[in-house]
Amino acid sequence: MNVDAPLTRPDGSPMRVLVVDDEVNLTELLSMAMRYEGWDVTAAHTGTEAVTAASHTRPDAVVLDMMLPDFDGLEVMRRIRQEQDVAVLFLTARDAVEDRIAGLTAGGDDYVTKPFSLEEVVARVRAHLRRGGVARVAESAVLRVGDLVLDEDSHEVFRGGDEIRLTATEFELLRYLMRNPRRVLSKAQILDRVWNYDFGGQANVVELYVSYLRKKIEAGREPMIHTVRGAGYVLKPAAGTEA
Repeated sequence: MNVDAPLTRPDGSPMRVLVVDDEVNLTELLSMAMRYEGWDVTAAHTGTEAVTAASHTRPDAVVLDMMLPDFDGLEVMRRIRQEQDVAVLFLTARDAVEDRIAGLTAGGDDYVTKPFSLEEVVARVRAHLRRGGVARVAESAVLRVGDLVLDEDSHEVFRGGDEIRLTATEFELLRYLMRNPRRVLSKAQILDRVWNYDFGGQANVVELYVSYLRKKIEAGREPMIHTVRGAGYVLKPAAGTEA
């Protein structure tokens, strides 16, 4: 489970990360994991898309596959760094030793070999953001959705001013939902981020804990956690409360 304090840019805005890989599913997983950190994530699937996206978003870090359909990661890094200095973490095949050497020699900051864990990639990007001095640790992280308030530091939760006591797992589940308000999250996504293992037919544990959470935060109140049939769950402010 994620216990690190959130990182932000010096002005308090979210860190910006560009994820580049021609495997759409992989970029979606990486993007999901980094958005859970509170970062602003942009995805690209070709070198051309990556260079254009970097120019528009000015990312603080780039997670970059070495092999892309149009030109390789080294060329992408070269073009991006013509405009800005940015931390680059390369994704390489397990047996491509020459790629790793080339990437680091050319100025890459780090590399991770495929297959990898999402947590490892996030941890490495986080380390480079902190080391590069572009990030600051938020002193306090208070999430608000409508009249629901969650303090990430004290682990306190309030609804309409009333304290709600949650177990550690219930807290992590609510935190994930509150970091992604109005976004439909699949059971697989929730399982991966809250329980830290791949989706393998364990949807019942997600359903069970969503039920526990609903009983605690919605008892006698307007519902906030909604089921989207065939898609997952979404947390929205209750009617009449401020988003």
